[in-house]
Amino acid sequence: MRTIAILFARQDSIYKTLPGCDVYDIERDARTFAGGMPVVAHPPCRAWGILSHMAKPVPGERDLAPWAVDQVRQCGGVLEHPRGSRLWIEKPLPMPGHVDAWGGWTLPVWQWWWGHKAAKASMFYIVGVRPEDLPTIPFRIGTPEFTVGTSGRRRDGTRSGRGREIRKSEREHTPPDLALWLVETARRCRVNEMEVA
Repeated sequence: MRTIAILFARQDSIYKTLPGCDVYDIERDARTFAGGMPVVAHPPCRAWGILSHMAKPVPGERDLAPWAVDQVRQCGGVLEHPRGSRLWIEKPLPMPGHVDAWGGWTLPVWQWWWGHKAAKASMFYIVGVRPEDLPTIPFRIGTPEFTVGTSGRRRDGTRSGRGREIRKSEREHTPPDLALWLVETARRCRVNEMEVA
């Protein structure tokens, strides 16, 4: 079984229970990763998301996401960030339907498809796996009961009618089925075999 590095995992991450995962949480520090295997990267996003103007990242935190992009480009694998992340503009990363010089491409998803309590719109930057070689992507129709956001309130303070807001820890946890899917995607990585755009 091919070992996969999991970069920027929570200390109580589901990845720690999966075989073949070399997990880097805050104590282990992902920046000590030496390469040599595909990665699944979940770099901190609060400095990059659509509410980044309200975020208070610690010094150096904003630099972790571009560093994670470099690891995915060098080793292959998947980077997960919220839809609307400014990382796609600043690094830059390819928009859906395009391929970059590393053979990387972007897949927009809803984490709800894999069992997240809220829809949680995300973008996966993938290097080393062609779209037709991905594991099966689940698909769900409907509306989740929960939401990620500011208690379902609009900027003017009125209720939006969306579902109940999930807790911060629930926003950060990767659903078990999604963790398995991301690891399997990284295991299918063939960086040296990819055609460069």
